[in-house]
This record gives sequence, C-alpha cells and structure tokens, in this order.
Amino acid sequence: KPRLGGRVCSFYFTVLIALANFSSPMLVPLLCCRMMKMTFKFGSCEDTISGLAFMSHALLHYSDDVMLASRVGRIAEQLIVGNIHEHSLRARLTQMTGSVKVMVEPFQAAVEHCRKGYNSAKIVGDVDNAVLCGMIYCMAHFFIIPDLIGLQKYMVNFFQQMAKHKRIGVLRSAMSYFCAVTSLIGNKKSCKIDSRIKMKTNEELYHIAEQTQSAYLKHHVLTNQMYIHCFFREYLIVANLGEDYRKMHTGTNVGTKRTLDFIKVFVEGISALCLARDTKQEKWRKIGEDAVRTMKQLVENSAWNFENKLCLLQAELYYLNHRHSMAELSYQASIVSAHEHKFFHEEALACELYGIYLIENKKLSKGMKQLKQALNKYKAWGATKKADSVKDFVYVVKKPAKLWNK
Repeated sequence: KPRLGGRVCSFYFTVLIALANFSSPMLVPLLCCRMMKMTFKFGSCEDTISGLAFMSHALLHYSDDVMLASRVGRIAEQLIVGNIHEHSLRARLTQMTGSVKVMVEPFQAAVEHCRKGYNSAKIVGDVDNAVLCGMIYCMAHFFIIPDLIGLQKYMVNFFQQMAKHKRIGVLRSAMSYFCAVTSLIGNKKSCKIDSRIKMKTNEELYHIAEQTQSAYLKHHVLTNQMYIHCFFREYLIVANLGEDYRKMHTGTNVGTKRTLDFIKVFVEGISALCLARDTKQEKWRKIGEDAVRTMKQLVENSAWNFENKLCLLQAELYYLNHRHSMAELSYQASIVSAHEHKFFHEEALACELYGIYLIENKKLSKGMKQLKQALNKYKAWGATKKADSVKDFVYVVKKPAKLWNK
C-alpha cells in the first residue's frame, strides 16, 4: 500500500494532468512520466489508474505508437471495472480512454463509450465530467452517426445543461459543432434554443479562441469549418484553414496531436488534390500526397475506420496523375467500404466526387447516377442544404446536355 504522501501526490498530479490537457498539452506526457515514477516508488493506488489512462492518451498524441497507447488504455479500463470507485473513475477517464479507442476500434463503439461515461458521471454527481462526456458524445455523433436531425435536437437540450451549470468553455466548443450541423441542415431559425443562451458564429468563436488563447476551442472551430467547407467543395477555404491549423502546432505546441487530426488530414487532403488538379500547383500535390501517407498509417491500426477515407484520397490522387482505371476502382472501393462500415455520410461524399469525376471525363449518364445516389444519401443523413447544393449542380450539368441534344 502506498504511503499517504504518495497517495496525496498522485491525487494532485491527476488534477494537474486534467488541467494541463486543456491549457498546456505539452506538459501532459511529462506529468504522466512523473506519476508513473511515483507509482514505482510508493506503490499502486486509485490514482494510478488515472495515470495509466492519461499515459495512454499522451502516447497517442505525442508518439507514433498507437498500439502501445491502446494496450495501456485497455489496462486502465480493466482496472476500472469492479473498482470500488468504478463510476467515479469512468466519469473522469472517459475522454482519455475514448481518444485511444477511436484510433483502433470501430468508431461506432465510441458513442456507447461516451454514453457509459456520461451515465457514470450522473450517478456520482460529477457535473464537470458529465458535461465533458456529453461534449464528446456530440463530437462522436457528428463524425460517426448519420443522423444530423437527432444530433441537433440533442444539442439544444445539451446547451441548456451547460448554461445551467455555467460550463462556458465546453458550451463554446459545442456551439462550433452546432454551427457545423446547421450549415449542413440549413434550418438554424427553426431550432428552439433558450433565448438566454447567446449563440455564436464560427467566426465569433474563433475570435474568442484567439483572445483567450484557447487551443481547445480553436481546434474544434477549425476542424468543423474545414469539414463543412470540404463538403460544400470550397476547397481554397479549406486550404487556408489548414494553414491556420498548422500554426497552432508551432512554438511550444510543436509535435502535439489531437484525436480529430484525422478529420483535418482527410478533408485537407481531398481539398488539396482537387486544387492541384485545377491549378497545377505543386504545393497542393504535396499536401495531398502527405495526406495519403498519413491515412495509410492510420489504416494499419484500424482498417474499419480509415479504409474508405484512404480509398477516396487515393482516387483523387490517381485522377490527378491521369491513372483513370485506378481512379475508378478506388472511388468504387471507397463507396463500398464506407457503406459496409456504416459511414453513410462519407459514402455520400464518395458518390458525389465519383459522379463529378465521371462527368468531367465525359461519362455523363454514369456520373448523373452517382450524383443522384449522393443526393439521396445526403437527405438520409439529414443534410438538406448539402443535398440542395448537389441538386443545383445536377441541374447545371443537365441543362447544357439538353441544349446539346437539341
């Protein structure tokens, strides 16, 4: 059994690590190492489990050994189960263990993981971690579950909880996701948000992040903006936001990683390869090729989560290199993979890009078929505004075709 000094020190290190994760992420691995050394010196205690969970999180974000991070995280999870403070530990550590699970296990499992953490936090009355688990659920739901309408309703209720408990920092980050959801749905005015909650635009949230030097808020704002602009094919905006994203990881933040970095890699890669094809500029090709290499590494850890994204990036790269037969096969592989792994919104994106590829290569009927499939899948996702943009594009394509036939 550890002496009182060791137990008290471990508790304070747990608090320090939790704070550092938001304010100064580069301190997290250093504090984790120190905590592990204290465990060897004083022995194991409850906070050792926290140390292991934070260590797995640090290994994921500051090293390339994802599988080691996963193994350490699983040890922490197993120690939580059956512990006398099981619910308290799960509430505090859901974010840490969940970030590792996302990289090696099917994304869909992350939603249930968040729900368990939220329920545990409610059981022990841990408001802070209940709000945090709710925030992670919003993130997981947005990028994983194809149900934007359901997410929007959940977020309206979630805003009221955060406002009630005055968790303004998390509320602002959640607002960036709400802005992204409404950009795809297009019905912000119909949402019955409490008038006492002052909603912010992504531009206002970015300004707040700059003023408060909140890397956490800026990360969410930039990720969501890049994601939305990519879906609406505003690729130059995505590229400029990607530059801002990279600036966050300079100075004392060099080498830091975030769980959602794969979203940035995916949408920036798609955007850069499309820009390279349109502008013939080498800098866009380089960014696109880097994205393909990074996604290949992610596929090694979880083909389920990243295979469809890699196939779509490869399709765009093959198109850029005029390897048309390989491009078609890769587009088709991305569509099949996204469907089989239940990423229906990314299946819609793959159908849309494949349709555009076919039309640009004078295969109009096949291209229109893919665009109609994309339109239906965007509607099923709940992305009405995005579906309308595809419909407008189909109309523009069909009109000159009719004139030509006349």
